Amino acid sequence: MRYVVGVDLGGTKTAAGVVAADGSVLLTGQVPTLNRAGGQAILDATAGLVRELAARAAAKGAVVEAVGVGSAGVIDASAGTVISATDAIAGWAGTRLTAGLESRLELPCAVVNDVHAHALGEAWLGAAAGTSTSLMVAFGTGVGGSFVVNGRPLLGHHFAGGHVGHFASPLAYHDGAPLACSCGHAGHVEAIASGPAIHASFLRFGGAAGVADTRVVFERAATGDDAALRAVGCGARAAGQAVGGLVNILDPEVVVISGGLADAGELWWEPMRAALRAELLAPVAGVAVVRASLGNTAAIVGAASLVLAQS
Repeated sequence: MRYVVGVDLGGTKTAAGVVAADGSVLLTGQVPTLNRAGGQAILDATAGLVRELAARAAAKGAVVEAVGVGSAGVIDASAGTVISATDAIAGWAGTRLTAGLESRLELPCAVVNDVHAHALGEAWLGAAAGTSTSLMVAFGTGVGGSFVVNGRPLLGHHFAGGHVGHFASPLAYHDGAPLACSCGHAGHVEAIASGPAIHASFLRFGGAAGVADTRVVFERAATGDDAALRAVGCGARAAGQAVGGLVNILDPEVVVISGGLADAGELWWEPMRAALRAELLAPVAGVAVVRASLGNTAAIVGAASLVLAQS
């Protein structure tokens, strides 16, 4: 049995696991992402985590052969570099991720954006297993996605494929003005359908100023709070409308919905699903829409598949 390490490198934590050729996860670990310390410090910490896992695996008789990484940012998967990144990870843009890890670990390495890694995991062993095409859209702190065709994510000519939170939504307006988006533009899906956007909508709709985050908005919605119900419903409808439009364009075999909002309960899921179905053209009206199933291991398994598939 072959073994590799899959790494999920995010803005706050870096999780990793030793993954066997059949996709089973032998063991896992994580470290904080040193998101203010710069790219080289993050590479040092990531390499340290991989070494620790490789040593633990060796004690079980499993030899790690390679490393696959799903990383935050826009990733040039061919060159193994970070093209751009938000300020969630300071100094990450320009980091030579593949070369940096290979020099530190003396193991072959491959890298892709973390949402693509998540989608690859679901396509291999999760909710989209056995399908030839799958569209995964994640709704959480941001909105991202990936279209997987025959086990390969559509990366795009500039490696920006999957930015499904950054096209126009007719619901991303207030008093006739487009809502500001995290990308620097306005009126985008993420500006109305992400978790922080739902919290912002709650406040715009007259919700209590002391409500600190989206989780509490959902708690209030469950008790019938009008502002909370409006905010959750608006975000869910925008999410469903956006995914429905993508289905009309891409015609996937299955749609996988992931992220914290997908797990927030029926108050979000049902209006999202209804809005999605309302958008669909007749030929795609029966497309399966399912929740992601692998949880926290999806990106680890997907990242591991990058190097398992290379041999």
